[in-house]
Amino acid sequence: MRTITIDMVSDVVCPWCIVGYKHLQQAIDSLAQENITVDVKFHPFELNPAMTEEGQNLREHVMEKYGITEQQSSANRQRLVEAGKAIGFEFKLADDATMQNTFKAHQLIHYAEEAGLALAMKMRLFEAYFSEGKNINNLDVLVQEGGIVGLDKLGITEALESERYADIVRQKESAWMQRGIQSVPTFVIGNQGVAGAQEPVTLAAFIKDAANSANA
Repeated sequence: MRTITIDMVSDVVCPWCIVGYKHLQQAIDSLAQENITVDVKFHPFELNPAMTEEGQNLREHVMEKYGITEQQSSANRQRLVEAGKAIGFEFKLADDATMQNTFKAHQLIHYAEEAGLALAMKMRLFEAYFSEGKNINNLDVLVQEGGIVGLDKLGITEALESERYADIVRQKESAWMQRGIQSVPTFVIGNQGVAGAQEPVTLAAFIKDAANSANA
């Protein structure tokens, strides 16, 4: 059995990150007969580290950040909805949806990682934000969502209020940026960086190449 570690650098307000992760899972499933075990590790990236606590209207934010028109924004939104349907994920991108600061959310994911629940926490936050329209920069919301996946609510409150993991998250973000990662999702498979929500067949090929190189 060959074991490959995949580092996934992502943000929980990045729609293509959940699409990319679902594609990765499909790629892994397609390799079931290849005698390859894949260990996925999540790493933090903030799309908007300077985002205010109250956030910004999502449509306005996207139009400003990428210099696109309202019509282009609507077309992109519909493209996401369709991409979500293809992977069994619901994007409910309401007109009043907001782009949110995710620094607290990344601290929560790190807290969850120590309990072996990073994946569950990451997936819960994707759903809370994109499918349920929740404010994942709100402490009470984060405590509730952490409780759903089995984390201790008092422990979450203490960790986030004290910012126990703030420095660790900042250091991790900085380390990946120093490695040249400027957009997400980015998958590091073996020694190869793969940017974007690539199709499952593409990711599967990178995984097989990494496994073969490790076994050479």
